[in-house]
Amino acid sequence: MDLQLAKKSVVVLASSKGLGKASALAFAREGANVTLASRDSGSLKQAADEIYEETGVKPSFKECDVTNPEDIKALFAQAASEFGTVDVLVNNAGGPKAGGFDSQNDEDWQTAFELNLLSFVRAVREALPYMKKNGGGRIVNIASSSIKEPVEGLLLSNTFRMGIVGLSKTLAKEYGEHNILVNTVGPGRIATDRVAELDQIRADRLGMSYDEAKKQHEKTIPVGRYGEPGEFAKAIVFLGSFANTYVTGQSIVVDGGSTKAY
Repeated sequence: MDLQLAKKSVVVLASSKGLGKASALAFAREGANVTLASRDSGSLKQAADEIYEETGVKPSFKECDVTNPEDIKALFAQAASEFGTVDVLVNNAGGPKAGGFDSQNDEDWQTAFELNLLSFVRAVREALPYMKKNGGGRIVNIASSSIKEPVEGLLLSNTFRMGIVGLSKTLAKEYGEHNILVNTVGPGRIATDRVAELDQIRADRLGMSYDEAKKQHEKTIPVGRYGEPGEFAKAIVFLGSFANTYVTGQSIVVDGGSTKAY
């Protein structure tokens, strides 16, 4: 299938590692011009070098704190300057603080709001003018499997990921006439540093080993294992491609069948 991504300009947030990096790599494999963003300049440059070495496509990259609106504006200005426009936006951000209701104060709530919802709003605001001018675009918002089923011990994530669903659904309705398609994709247990961190937290809380905690989770997944970042990225790239012409306003999980919701 031709995903019609050759020479398209794709901005991927939080893309120095994990799901963001895997998504950026997958777009580069399709010949897209990718702009990477992360707060960690060292990891960012390393990711860009690795993508270039593997695909022959040289990414643009810029240090960016997604909670800083000026950083987001500068990121999109750079992408447009280097590649002429922005065709595709993949919104992504690190997960918020773990814990239940009693462990979160007002500052924790505000930080999670700015990181996991307001950053998406601001990035969309920067991307839309380019997409409207181009006669179309694609926005993919990375959330969590909690958009289908709450995750134990992740109150802040459970709350703000659902905000992403509402944002995506509304944008899909408002901008469909401009051929701008907007979808949400939630990862289940994908083998990333973030999931390893959460497994260790759970292991420490329950007094078990990390391997035991991971095995318990694997038993709840019908396919019997954690997903790989590259597997998750396949869904991102299709929904963010111009081979996708009619899927919009949807919330999809890539979780090996582990969530119980329809």
